[in-house]
Amino acid sequence: MASQLKVAVIGGGIGGLFAANAMIAQGLNVTVYEQAPALGEVGAGVYVTPNAVRHLQRVGLGSAVEQWGARIGPASHYYRHDGSPIAPVRVSDASGWFACFGMHRADYVELLAARLPAGAVHTGHRAVGFEQNSNTARVMFANGAAAEADVVVAADGIHSELRPHVFPPSTPVFHGNLSYRGLVSRERLPDWPMDRWEMWAGPSKHFLVFPVRRGTMLNYVGFVPADEAMKESWSAPGDPDTLRREFEDWDPRIGRVLRQVDKTFRWALYDREPLPAWTKGRLTLLGDAAHPMLPHLGQGANQAIEDGMALATILARVDATAVPAALQAYEKLRRERVAAVQLGARQNGLRVDSISGDLTQRDAELVAHADFRARLYAYDVAPEAQAAAEALLR
Repeated sequence: MASQLKVAVIGGGIGGLFAANAMIAQGLNVTVYEQAPALGEVGAGVYVTPNAVRHLQRVGLGSAVEQWGARIGPASHYYRHDGSPIAPVRVSDASGWFACFGMHRADYVELLAARLPAGAVHTGHRAVGFEQNSNTARVMFANGAAAEADVVVAADGIHSELRPHVFPPSTPVFHGNLSYRGLVSRERLPDWPMDRWEMWAGPSKHFLVFPVRRGTMLNYVGFVPADEAMKESWSAPGDPDTLRREFEDWDPRIGRVLRQVDKTFRWALYDREPLPAWTKGRLTLLGDAAHPMLPHLGQGANQAIEDGMALATILARVDATAVPAALQAYEKLRRERVAAVQLGARQNGLRVDSISGDLTQRDAELVAHADFRARLYAYDVAPEAQAAAEALLR
């Protein structure tokens, strides 16, 4: 097993930090470069599912997830917009393992960063250039610094500075929707059940809640149609009164949550068409830099975790001369699955918003969707990555 590859990870979000943990756990020499002056995330929730939790456990972070997260249990449910029940929500994998957690993004970043060696993360480093030859890769930063490595991993999000060095620039796809996101303290909703994921579905919009931070906060997301004037709003403060009006005639339980909202953020929803290539030489893409997806399966961060485990597993078994082939093997392993999840997220968003107008058909599809989630959550990328690495060595 190779152990001395030098890896530069560009981006200190969830995907980049997990990849660093996974690679360090397998003996690689990793440095993370983050453009912000400090690590952190906008205060909102992220859904952590079994296909990611098994890898967090592998790198020794399972107890931290349980400490910082809120476990999501079998009382999770879909409802129609008026509150009438549709179906249970699948929150276990195909084996029946309940390992879904609501996590505050800031907590997630903190627990991932806490396990890295001192000095492994360099903040204030915005990538502005890249070059490589057959032996090494080099990243240049806006502050005048540069980093040389055997491998460069671009984990710098949907607006990745390094993606154009892999594939020509492409335009993110706007899907005509906004999400309003925020958090409400448990103290303001003292009798709200903090053991479940709940969604109220369509027509044309949907509303989601789940607990975070050990059940001391409730994360909410309201998905609504956007007009053209909102299209350029990537992330901006939202108006709580506008959000309340969007759902004022829905289930009164939603009104209970929204009456407690003092501040909300508004995101326009974008993804990209699946890229035909993630890798060029010693540079590869990971997470949203490779496959930004809509949030309708809760899989953006979870697929980035799978990427990180696959990449670490393959790189740990090769030497520097085999890096380009190893990155191609990583891409081949991941692209088809991630493209399917990207498409699944688009389809699920259309489904829950009842675009067809047939609520009975929509409800039947939500019942059937449990099987898809069971398979999605049961997948384990590590054995396939190990097999891909062994194939390289034959």
